[in-house]
Amino acid sequence: MGRWRPPPERSTPYITAEGYAALEAESTALWARRRDTVTALSAAAAEGDRSENAEYIYRKKELREIDRRIRYLQKRMPSLTVVSAVGDPSKVWFGARVALAREDGSEVCYRIVGADELDPARGHISVDSPLAKRLLKREVGDEVAHDMGGEACVFELLSIAYPPFDA
Repeated sequence: MGRWRPPPERSTPYITAEGYAALEAESTALWARRRDTVTALSAAAAEGDRSENAEYIYRKKELREIDRRIRYLQKRMPSLTVVSAVGDPSKVWFGARVALAREDGSEVCYRIVGADELDPARGHISVDSPLAKRLLKREVGDEVAHDMGGEACVFELLSIAYPPFDA
């Protein structure tokens, strides 16, 4: 029995303008960090025996991680599409901020964003997530049934808002 696994499903290529700007800033910061890491790596390599040099081993690992992320960003960013408008603002589309009411009366707020700007702590959910897929094309007042970790939940869509798009 092999370890082969099918490749994961590709995420949607959509991103908000803020998300794209954040990726560009990250790329710029990574290049600066890489420059500093290479300098430190050169200094560590000059110290002598590399097989027992912890600083050298650490810097090589750090450089490998930085290069991996830079390579990912260089491949991903050209394929991204910045969404700058929505269709009908009375429905849920990409970039929407939605407020949902649970059955117990509590409210939760989410913003539907691209996979590259996912941040659950800020309430950003991916457009590829099951909840976001159920919310798309819904209107205020609609009920959405969703399985939250084995527990069936019914949400009522309270509001839909879109941030201003930069042209």
